[in-house]
Amino acid sequence: MVDTKSSIYWQLSGVYWFYFAVLGALIPFVGLYLEALGFNTAEIGELIAVIMATKIIAPNMWGWLVDRGSNRLLIIRLGALLSVLFFTGIFLSHHYWWLFIVFLAFSFFWNAILPQFEALTLNHLGDDHHRYSLIRLWGSIGFIVTVVVLGWLFNHISIENLPWFIFFLLSGIFFSMFFVKDKNSSHHHLEHEPLRKLLCKQEIVALFVVCFLVQVSHGPYYSFFSIYAAENHYSNSYIGFLWAVGVMSEVVAFTLLPKWIEKFGLRKLLLFSLLTGTLRWIVIAYFIDVPWLLTINQIFHASTFGIYHVVVIALVHQYFVGRNQGMGQSLYSSLSFGLGGAVGSLYAGYTWELSGPVTTYMVAAIVSILGFAVSYKYLKCKG
Repeated sequence: MVDTKSSIYWQLSGVYWFYFAVLGALIPFVGLYLEALGFNTAEIGELIAVIMATKIIAPNMWGWLVDRGSNRLLIIRLGALLSVLFFTGIFLSHHYWWLFIVFLAFSFFWNAILPQFEALTLNHLGDDHHRYSLIRLWGSIGFIVTVVVLGWLFNHISIENLPWFIFFLLSGIFFSMFFVKDKNSSHHHLEHEPLRKLLCKQEIVALFVVCFLVQVSHGPYYSFFSIYAAENHYSNSYIGFLWAVGVMSEVVAFTLLPKWIEKFGLRKLLLFSLLTGTLRWIVIAYFIDVPWLLTINQIFHASTFGIYHVVVIALVHQYFVGRNQGMGQSLYSSLSFGLGGAVGSLYAGYTWELSGPVTTYMVAAIVSILGFAVSYKYLKCKG
């Protein structure tokens, strides 16, 4: 069992803190940053989609290397270093195609880190993998601290300073990696099914389809929620507060999830998260100008991301064992946050230009309920 006082707990938690602190700087503010540079919503959607799209290839490429004998921790550290180095290109030019290249290069290595670190964390946890959420919650705390501090700062300084904060946090990922020790999977000696055979199983196909749809539905939220709120006269500090409310609710969910999983099971929790996702996007579509309702609506992030993510991590860990473990986490990242996130950002940018935000978020609601239908009919799991 992982003792919260043990060194490995804090070593792992520190990496999650910095990794999701980077997300706390990117997701709420990069759209506003790009808008301040003069880009339109279609261009903003395209640039954010680049960051998402590298998750399609990078995690699988690095997962393939690790599953064939490469040192997992060395791969993670190399990815952290190269993400910092390539991100420095953002200080050289603000031209669209230059930023396209910078986002492509830095995110290729940054996005390769998390799936392998997830696998490393689960290896450290061993049979106590249900306690994953107690470590992962520190990533959410990192996100909250960053989004609140930057939201306040950008009321006093230009948001064009955003890249400096991202550079500092990316460097934090790299340095925190040197406090973590490697841990090989205890399952590598066991027989396991060929990956091709696993990917033909109905429940695994259904899981990845649902993951793809969930991230497509989140596209307008991750890319344009801050812009939508700013257009409705919310200050940067209140926008940061709204993001923080969502992630604080996620932290609460992480602390309670070990008990919830035991009580309700993985399948029921996943179905619940998909239903609340549909409701969440409808509220944003039609009630963006009602501060109290929008704030309450952010609590649903506990289910649309917190519950969803922990359940999927548990399912991937259940379905993929042995040498397939790292590849399973990589596939989850690439097909959901990568392909799904890229499609979500692109469609959001284009529909926003053509039909406006209400239509964009209603499409998200429809996609979420479609994910519920697929999950309800096809997804089977233990627990």
